[in-house]
Amino acid sequence: MDSVALAALRRSYTLAGLSEADVAPEPFAQFERWLADAVAAELVEPNAMVLATAADDGTPSVRTVLLKALDDGPAGRGFLFYTNYGSRKAVELAGNPQAALLFPWIDVERQVCIVGDVEQLDDDHNDTYFATRPHGSQLGALASHQSDVIDGRDVLEQRYTELVATYPEGTTVPRPPTWGGYRVVPRTVEFWQGRSNRLHDRLRYRHDPTGDRIWVLERLSP
Repeated sequence: MDSVALAALRRSYTLAGLSEADVAPEPFAQFERWLADAVAAELVEPNAMVLATAADDGTPSVRTVLLKALDDGPAGRGFLFYTNYGSRKAVELAGNPQAALLFPWIDVERQVCIVGDVEQLDDDHNDTYFATRPHGSQLGALASHQSDVIDGRDVLEQRYTELVATYPEGTTVPRPPTWGGYRVVPRTVEFWQGRSNRLHDRLRYRHDPTGDRIWVLERLSP
């Protein structure tokens, strides 16, 4: 496809609007409404979110992970995901514990954009969640040293085969100490609704603990 054909790809967003009167007073309730809509619309992986991190020198990186919970932590309520603590994202979060999240619900002409601080979950929390994972996913977490360079896929598959023999179905698989979760505690949460003529609705909740309201609702120009 040439650049002219790419430039011609466009669609008009007409499904809905988003007004200040329609949204919840705080972002988590509003997010749960929209997540329920995404599930009802049978979107593929409605809990998939793009996670952006940055190294100490400012070099960014981005990937898609899965939202696994919304819960309260020491710094506040946040969005939970799990990974290998030796991965690139984990190394970057250790040096720069901030992240951005994006839920790209394109088929319903919506996005949710989140920026916040990141805290690592404790071992008890990680153990509890790891025990709920499917057996194959547990073995996969043991087999993969995420982000390491390997000689080929056969290396990964050999590790997995050995683990299947060690921990057959029905046995307890120990959580690797290098595997666990993070909570992204938002400073801002933006709800984006596509509109015609690219005059999209953008409503942003901004955390303001020093003001009269914990969350300030602002409309942004598209």
